[in-house]
Amino acid sequence: MNIHLHTNATTTPKTRQYIQVSNQSVTQLADELGVSEDTIRRWKRRDSVADGCHTPHRLQTTATCEYNSL
Repeated sequence: MNIHLHTNATTTPKTRQYIQVSNQSVTQLADELGVSEDTIRRWKRRDSVADGCHTPHRLQTTATCEYNSL
C-alpha cells in the first residue's frame, strides 16, 4: 500500500491509529510521541487515520465586477 503523507505531517497512519485506540491521557500520549496535545486531540476526534483535504476552505482571491460603458 502506497501512502502519501502531507509534507508537514507529524504523525503516520500507524501512529494515528495508536492515538485513537489508546486509553492514555492526552498529555501522556503527547509526551510519548513528541507531538502537541492539540495533535492528539485532533486525531482522537477523527474516525479515519488518513490525511484530510488540504484545499483551502475559502478562496484567497476576491471577485470584482468591472463594467465598461460604451
